[in-house]
Amino acid sequence: MSELHDIAVRMLSEGRGILAADETPGTIGGRFEKLGISSSEETRAAYRELLVTTPGLSQWIGSVILQDETFHQQTSSGAGFPEVVTAQEMVCGIKVDAGAKPLAPRGEEKVTEGLDGLRDRLGAYYEGGARFAKWRAVYNIGDGRPSTAAVHANGHALARYAALCQEAGLVPIVEPEVLLDGDHSLEVCAEVTARVLRVVFAELAEQGVDLRGMVLKPNMVSPGSEHAQRSSVGEVAAATVDVLMRVLPAAVPGVAFLSGGQGSVEATEHLQAMAELGPVPWTLSFSYGRALQDAPMSTWQGDQARVEEAQAALATRAECNAAAAQGRYTAELEQAA
Repeated sequence: MSELHDIAVRMLSEGRGILAADETPGTIGGRFEKLGISSSEETRAAYRELLVTTPGLSQWIGSVILQDETFHQQTSSGAGFPEVVTAQEMVCGIKVDAGAKPLAPRGEEKVTEGLDGLRDRLGAYYEGGARFAKWRAVYNIGDGRPSTAAVHANGHALARYAALCQEAGLVPIVEPEVLLDGDHSLEVCAEVTARVLRVVFAELAEQGVDLRGMVLKPNMVSPGSEHAQRSSVGEVAAATVDVLMRVLPAAVPGVAFLSGGQGSVEATEHLQAMAELGPVPWTLSFSYGRALQDAPMSTWQGDQARVEEAQAALATRAECNAAAAQGRYTAELEQAA
């Protein structure tokens, strides 16, 4: 398992984070539509190529999560996306879950599917150049949710996925996301996040997963988007680190936070505030999707003449977040970039 540990460390080394470019065609199509961009295999490939070929990106991004469609596409140079990502000195990864589906008989809760046939798919992805994978589980808060059934069903699925990944030589990114949706308080989010993580790590232990060869991708602890009182950047950072210190084993090499609908700058500020709290047993970094991509996507808008401008926008956000992961982010850096 030492090789998996080395990969996990490299993914987040020296402040570098993870670019989550693994939206399904339907999800990215919805974002394209809002910007008036036509969504097709060709435009999605052109956009993802813009991202992964950004000059100097590997200074700030250590790994890239792809989606199945992109994984099997070629760039305009004729090279496959895994080859291009690896050539850019970043680790290539793949989203392997089949999405969150209604949990019977609780239609308001979700369980992530995709375990059937996963062993074979992981082997094919490894042969295709992937060295890590990602599986996301979602939990919503409110009216007795998340239920014990939902917490345990998702925790077990995450652990089975992680065990199969390590068997295949892939580092598993384990992503249990407590959603921002709702009017819950910061304190409730902290309690639920801690409960979810305890179950996830109990299941990982039960399945024999080597914690040294994985990466955790959790939510930050934050009040619900409809809560009357917003928490400060410092309060979110302190609550998040407090939960991790209470429940996260020190053997895990890295934590790459998801942005979960936060604004681009807000997500960076939270990361910086956590770095300012002092040493922790794990590397704290980022695995952002929209918080990295909103600026380049809105700059590009489907116009290939604006590729360089869009790449500059991505580089700015990546540089700011890498600085934040090391406690070096400032408003001046934001403005200078």
